[in-house]
Amino acid sequence: MRIAHTSDWHIGKKLIRRDRYDEFRDVLGEIADICSEENVELCLVAGDVFDTYTPSAEAESIFFEAITRLSKICAVLIISGNHDDYVRLTASSSLAEENNVYIVGNNLRAIKCKKSGKCYPVKSDGGYVVFANDKGEQVYINTLPYPNEARFKEGKSEESFEDKINRWIAYGERGKTDKIPSIFLSHIFICGGQASESEREIDLGGARLVPVASLPKCDYIALGHLHKRQKIAENAYYSGAIMRFSFDEGDSVKSINVFDIGEGGVSDFRRVELKKIKNLIRLQALNAESGIELLAKNPDDYAELTLNLKEPLTRTQIAALSQCENLISLKAEVSGGETEGFVQSRKDKTSSELFVSYYLSRYGVEPSEELKALFLELTEEE
Repeated sequence: MRIAHTSDWHIGKKLIRRDRYDEFRDVLGEIADICSEENVELCLVAGDVFDTYTPSAEAESIFFEAITRLSKICAVLIISGNHDDYVRLTASSSLAEENNVYIVGNNLRAIKCKKSGKCYPVKSDGGYVVFANDKGEQVYINTLPYPNEARFKEGKSEESFEDKINRWIAYGERGKTDKIPSIFLSHIFICGGQASESEREIDLGGARLVPVASLPKCDYIALGHLHKRQKIAENAYYSGAIMRFSFDEGDSVKSINVFDIGEGGVSDFRRVELKKIKNLIRLQALNAESGIELLAKNPDDYAELTLNLKEPLTRTQIAALSQCENLISLKAEVSGGETEGFVQSRKDKTSSELFVSYYLSRYGVEPSEELKALFLELTEEE
């Protein structure tokens, strides 16, 4: 059976204040084209379909258009991520299942099994599903959406997060047999994973780290959550986000994973590059005029421009820079200081660092570790 693995679509996510709806349409269309060209039978989406709990109507429209097109090519299995409201995401499950699209939220509801297309679910219970194709090949998939106590409606207890994650994973393993190949599909942060600037600090905190040893024994582990594509263990992969969401990603390659899975395990594994996405570049210049020239030389890229000035920008210069369509972020530094206007004074600061700075300025002392942890917990998207 041929499988595609993608994740972290984040439909609706802005680059600072810039909407990117057309780019989302292009890259999701490209994913459908790849699945068609590669004869993919089942596409796995490992969470964070949307960027917020309440996506815009246009973001939802892009999603429905994308999965409608994709479902005409292959079966689609989606789990919810930390940015998704799983109740809202799964609200259309009944209609989606009629179109060979299956969405698993934190209620871990069994999906409807019926023959639909060339690949379809033949067995399901809470936390797992078995897909089969017309050739009689099958694959067992343990589905674990972004896990925490609130989403699973569990009360606080003395049980450690590691014990909880082991229990949640074991729940999805309970229907597995040795007769068919298996996949673990989840939206989690594995110890040792590399993050980028576009991930929120709270998501990367030690309290939510999953040890590699907790991963189940299976043929392939399809992960979402981290935006850099990476291999985290022998058979465990983050496919990575489908677009570049922060300037530290620059011209990093974005892709989806495609592979075959059968009795002998995984074979013909490949990363298929996504090309219909914009580069994010960082530029530097000594004056506004030079900066504008650099921007003009890179019209197809989104740019972060830093100006190292001897005197503040004039209104005329600011107006000229604002006319540059590809300028996303302007940082103007004057002889060790910074100008007003476009400057982002919180550059390179994490949420906890900003909180510590504010607390120190207000009370003259740094907050305790307990207070800082409470602040980060309160800002977590449940």
